[in-house]
Amino acid sequence: MPEATDRSRPSIHPTALVARGAELGPGVVVGPFAYIGPRVELGAGTRVGLHAIIEGCTTIGPGCQIHHGAVIGNIPQDLKFRGAPTHVKIGKETTIREYATINAATGEGESTVVGDSVLLMAYAHVAHNCNIGNGVILANCVNLAGHVRVDDFATIGGMTPVHQFVAIGCQAFIGGASRVAQDVPPYVKAAGNPLRACGLNSIGMERRGIPADVRLEMKRAYRILYRSQLNVGPALDRILRELKPYPEIHEFVEFVRSSERGIAR
Repeated sequence: MPEATDRSRPSIHPTALVARGAELGPGVVVGPFAYIGPRVELGAGTRVGLHAIIEGCTTIGPGCQIHHGAVIGNIPQDLKFRGAPTHVKIGKETTIREYATINAATGEGESTVVGDSVLLMAYAHVAHNCNIGNGVILANCVNLAGHVRVDDFATIGGMTPVHQFVAIGCQAFIGGASRVAQDVPPYVKAAGNPLRACGLNSIGMERRGIPADVRLEMKRAYRILYRSQLNVGPALDRILRELKPYPEIHEFVEFVRSSERGIAR
């Protein structure tokens, strides 16, 4: 990544093209042969690598790193798109590695959203209208179809496609080379094709500071939902009736209850 020489002013390589109207914060660095479109806003200290393209109505927060060849804000790969103004919104301190792509949303005024401190590894793709929370990790070549939601601190392993309109809960963990066609509840590990739940993301929960007693109660909730032979509705009722009312328990139950695509089993 190019380094700034004066942190009070943007630094633009002579071969880069920054369109009139683009707004660059202090300390922004634009590398060789990069393109910044006229409706782009880059937050303070964000660095853009060589040959990166940032266009459309795209807002990127401070402290982000856009590595070479990444393309952000291009029109959606959606036949319903009619040219209406749409947006890409990226939070602060997010890293977008080589040749990753993020498309704009489809409908007028809609946005594709990527949160704070997200890591999109090389060749990852975020399609139109996706909503990615904070601290999410998409490994190499993860492909999100349109309208996918990935909640905070979820991780998706490399070479994994995710079907449109799927939701992945917070701190869920998807193994590499899986195929995700149904929702994955919060804190759950899943892998394979077809995708199967395979326990709780206990290590991730511990790293995020979730206390041991809450983790134990979540494990009981998982066993009731996945191992008790109950159907989903009765299992959720039993979880609420028998387990301690921690916020994580309610989040788990409400996610499953509101799932429109069904959950990975």
